[in-house]
Amino acid sequence: MPAPSKRTPSSDPHRSLRAVTVPNPYFSPAHDGEAGNPRTIPAIINLKESAITMLASRGRIDAAQLTAATRFRALWEAVCRGTRAIDYGREPVDGGGRADPISHRQMHAAEELRRVRPLLGEEGFSLVSRICGEGYSLGEVVRPGSSKRAKLKAARDLRQYLDLLCELWHLSSRR
Repeated sequence: MPAPSKRTPSSDPHRSLRAVTVPNPYFSPAHDGEAGNPRTIPAIINLKESAITMLASRGRIDAAQLTAATRFRALWEAVCRGTRAIDYGREPVDGGGRADPISHRQMHAAEELRRVRPLLGEEGFSLVSRICGEGYSLGEVVRPGSSKRAKLKAARDLRQYLDLLCELWHLSSRR
């Protein structure tokens, strides 16, 4: 008889799953009310995927702050992860020109982040970009081994900066 596994899904430090109801990405208003076209569907999310999902699951940030953090993350990923170099060795086909390595989506995202930076300030932009954009946890941003007070202050500052983003993007907030 094999020995029981020490690592069960509930003891995995990198995974904490929860069933949630999310908006259906394939919902069609033209077929509203039909059984095969629900507005929401059940889904499983990993709460430890990012610090933002963990804070939202614990009720530390509200829905508007979560939306602002998700929007910031999308902008950050569009700017940072989508860049590519021009391949000058590649021949243009059928008389077409060379492709621009920066898309319109990336330029729009960079312009939006440029508009956000003065609003948050250097310290605030750094905190929001490290937590929302890069996916660091509060403990990693503050410093590993720092006091609980430092982590609580970072969480409070993050909520304030997310409130500023909610005001900028006209998202409803607690105020």
